[in-house]
Order: sequence, then structure tokens, then C-alpha cells
Amino acid sequence: MTDTQRILDAVRKLVRLLRLADRAAQRDVGLSGAQLFVLHELGRTPSLSLNELALRTCTDQSSVSVVVTRLVDAGLVLRDRDPRDARRLVLNLSRPGRTLLQKAPPVAQEHLIEVFERMAASERHRFAERFEWILGELGTEQTPPPMLFEDEAESRRVRDRHK
Repeated sequence: MTDTQRILDAVRKLVRLLRLADRAAQRDVGLSGAQLFVLHELGRTPSLSLNELALRTCTDQSSVSVVVTRLVDAGLVLRDRDPRDARRLVLNLSRPGRTLLQKAPPVAQEHLIEVFERMAASERHRFAERFEWILGELGTEQTPPPMLFEDEAESRRVRDRHK
């Protein structure tokens, strides 16, 4: 097997793993994998600001904002004033959000982040550099990517609706 084939096989396996996790989230709790990932992070650490949530999900703030808006609209997440600083908004799970999270399947993105974090920093840096180079060679956009398996057209509608 050539190295090129090994790489393509690895990419296919990763995409399949993420797609199956997304389908499991949709089947089991009616959410996208991205929405479930956000719920998991808010379940682990309540009262996060949008910026803090973006950091925890390794996602651009604008991308996670669209997902949060959907979860707020669905009644699963609450936007609250921080009791210590009324100027600051924090995100928390609502009671239905906590209930839903208890029956939710595992989140593939969390496991993927854990695997990356176990890599030596220098390896992780080299991997990121090479992966970005590959994507650049493929001509990918320079705009922030949406969260995994979030529908971009729907994300734009949500973002436009809340302007």
C-alpha cells in the first residue's frame, strides 16, 4: 500500500467516524454533532461566555455562535447575565438541555481533541502545518469554517435572522 493510499484511507476513516457520530446524535437526540458538542462542553463547564465556548470547542466564535443560537431557540441553552458582572453574558444548559444531554451519545469531536492533545506539541504543530498546507493546495476558503456537520446554508439563515 502506498503512503498516498494510507493517507486517503485515514481521511476516509476519519470522515466516516465523524459522519456516524453526527448521525447517532441526530437519531438519538435530534441534534447535529456540532450542537451536541456544544451541549457537552456546556455540561462540563457551565457559565461559559461565547468566547470561552469557542476556545473549548476549538472553533471560531462566529461559527459557534450560530450553533448556540439554534440551541437557545430550541430551549436547550440559556443566555444569562453573569452574576459577578452584569455586562457579561454566559451560556448555561436549560433543564431540557441537561435532560437531553444525559441520554446523548458520545461526542466524536471531544475524543479527537483529546487525541490531538496527547500528541507532543512539536508533532501537533507539524501536523497542523502540513494539514493547512494540504488544504491551501486544495484551494479551501480563508473564512472561518463552520463546526463539523453544521449545515452552512442554514447557518447563514440563522446568522442573518439574528442581525
